[in-house]
Amino acid sequence: MKIKGLRWWMVGLVTAGLIVNYLARNTLSVAAPTMMKELNFGTEEYSRIVVAWQICYAFMQPVAGHILDAIGTKLGFAIFAAAWSLACAAAAFATGWQSLAFLRGVLGVTEAAGIPAGVKASTEWFPAKERSVAIGWFNIGSSIGAVLAPPLVVWAILHGNWENAFLIVGGLGIVCTVLWVLFYRHPRNDTRLTDVERDLIFSGQEAQYSDTNTRKMRWTQILASRNFWSIGIPRILSEPAWQTFNAWIPLYMMTERHMNLKEVALFAWLPFLAADIGCVLGGYLSPIFVRFFNVSLLTSRKLTVLTGALCMIGPACVGLVASPYAAIALLCVGGFAHQTLSGGLYSVTSDVFGKNEVATATGFGGMMGYLGAAAFTAAFGIMVTQVGYAPLFAVLAVFDLIGAVVVFVLARKPDFNAGERPADTGLIGSRSVA
Repeated sequence: MKIKGLRWWMVGLVTAGLIVNYLARNTLSVAAPTMMKELNFGTEEYSRIVVAWQICYAFMQPVAGHILDAIGTKLGFAIFAAAWSLACAAAAFATGWQSLAFLRGVLGVTEAAGIPAGVKASTEWFPAKERSVAIGWFNIGSSIGAVLAPPLVVWAILHGNWENAFLIVGGLGIVCTVLWVLFYRHPRNDTRLTDVERDLIFSGQEAQYSDTNTRKMRWTQILASRNFWSIGIPRILSEPAWQTFNAWIPLYMMTERHMNLKEVALFAWLPFLAADIGCVLGGYLSPIFVRFFNVSLLTSRKLTVLTGALCMIGPACVGLVASPYAAIALLCVGGFAHQTLSGGLYSVTSDVFGKNEVATATGFGGMMGYLGAAAFTAAFGIMVTQVGYAPLFAVLAVFDLIGAVVVFVLARKPDFNAGERPADTGLIGSRSVA
């Protein structure tokens, strides 16, 4: 049976997987106050647990991306999704911060394929003009997972114990994995795809995606290219903000703003709801910039990144407000800002790398980002007790603004039709323009 708009259903599958992916990682931050009491560990140990996840996630991202490029999106995503579901459920059996750090490290290894798979699926199923919109919609899964975590985890704690939260999320992950295996296919092989939609997809893709004989770059070529560092450096600078929001907002609300567990359940999800809006609106900003400012597609992605970076000034002002509700509002601006910026960076990646290396490049970029996040988290766990939260939130805004400048300076569009590769756009100089 032919299905109209099948590409959007495929985005829905990716989104469902990322919802559970981020629900699994955010379950810990909401359960942390309760777990810290029951398992007897403090803020510094908690930061080590978070860092364990971040480091494992960081180093596994390029490996996961390479695996996805090698064995395909469907099989690769299915293997990793099943693994992260089991790893999440295993956290219910932690007996102390050391065992919890180990299990969260395993979760980091298995979750690393989520974003590279989403970017790769979007490049397979969408023409270039729609790709930023598709990335915005699948990226919304990261925020929805964070939105669902506070009420789900608090409900599990109030009606049983924190262990149940990890078991429930692990079970949801298995369900999503089964759905993925049953329904995801490459557009070239999907008989449910109408001829009109198939023509729309393949006629609108750049040469690096439509050419079935395109050679694959070596990972060393990817790392040596100017275009990789145009996304790698901004990832290092921007990812600490998102990881800080994911790992520290519930603790910030309880320790700095003196909210109780029920208030956390009521308000901690709001910054991630704003992040959902950032995901979707950020995806539509690119075609808006193209239409009204008559800029190139790549320049429109850069302007989206800049928009997100400028909005990060909001959470930088969180220390200037006395009301906890005003603080939450500013953190909502931060959630919107980061996901707008993040979607722009993923779109830049899909523009400047070909189909055989886009997941690998995304993975390496993610590795850079999470290494930066791990370093910031380790410092955050120590510095927050000495200088408080406000100066650290301000630093995050400065990081993002610098990252936006880097994107504008370094990112260049290779001429794939002329046989130019991303690696040809060297660290010094360029034969193409943005």
